[in-house]
Amino acid sequence: MDNNLYKKSYAFAVRVVKSYQFLSNEKREFILSKQLLRSGTSIGANIAEANGAISKADFSAKLYISYKECLETKYWLSLLKDTGFINQKIFQSMHDDADELAKILYTILNKTRKRR
Repeated sequence: MDNNLYKKSYAFAVRVVKSYQFLSNEKREFILSKQLLRSGTSIGANIAEANGAISKADFSAKLYISYKECLETKYWLSLLKDTGFINQKIFQSMHDDADELAKILYTILNKTRKRR
C-alpha cells in the first residue's frame, strides 16, 4: 500500500478533528460537525485496515469504503459551508484534500480491479 496515502489520510483526519473541535466549541454546532468527524476520520481508519487485509477482495473492500467516506465528507463540508458554519477558504482547502484522497483511492481501486 502507498504509505503516502496513509500519511495524507492521517493528516486529513487531524484536520477534521480540529475542525470538529472548532465547530463544537466556537460555533456550537454539534450535528453536522459530528457527521464530518465520523466520515472524515473513517477514511484513514479504513486505509489502515486495508493495510492489514487478508485478501485482495478485503483490501479492495476497505479502500472502497474509504472512497465512499471521502464522498460523504465532501457532502458534509459543502453543507457546513452553505449553512455558514465554515467559510469558503476553509471549505476549499478541506474539500481539495478530500478530493485528492478520493482520486488516489479511485486510481488504486481501478488498478486493483483490473488485476482480478
